[in-house]
Amino acid sequence: MLNEKQTKRISKFLSLVLRHKPETIGLTLDENGWTDVNALLEKLKANGKDIDFKTLQYVVENNSKKRFAFNDTQDQIRANQGHSIKIDLGYEPVEPPETLYHGTAERFLDSIFKTGLEKRNRHHVHMSGDLDTASKVGVRHGKLVILEVLSKAMYKDGYHFYISDNKVWLTDTVPPQYLRKK
Repeated sequence: MLNEKQTKRISKFLSLVLRHKPETIGLTLDENGWTDVNALLEKLKANGKDIDFKTLQYVVENNSKKRFAFNDTQDQIRANQGHSIKIDLGYEPVEPPETLYHGTAERFLDSIFKTGLEKRNRHHVHMSGDLDTASKVGVRHGKLVILEVLSKAMYKDGYHFYISDNKVWLTDTVPPQYLRKK
């Protein structure tokens, strides 16, 4: 069907409109980030991105980062996390494992160890439950460094954790005292 390059190109554009700038194609998202699949396909076509439902299904199912999800009836779609626009994903707090991992670039370490991990323009700080995923994320930003997040200790101290549909761990902030260089 689609090659990896085509899938990635469509995925990046979907990330733009479902996570950051739905207005780019005149799309609206509800308070939980969902939008109508038919409306999305129509808006994409009107903006020169003519993809059909089967192609959209393929991109959602084969996106290596599992960024998107359909509802049960597949008539609604949303991004799983990473939004810079105000939405409520409806995730319930859950108890995290002992440690989680965050991949980053070495050049950010001084700042991170001063202020911690901050969500900045996103809804949450993103972490993973495994080193491989953290490495793939962190290497995109420069010389890779993996940080251990002492998530169980944070949880015991009253911090909330959530897990997205694609298994990305989320929290509002990670103060520096809960971080260790791996």
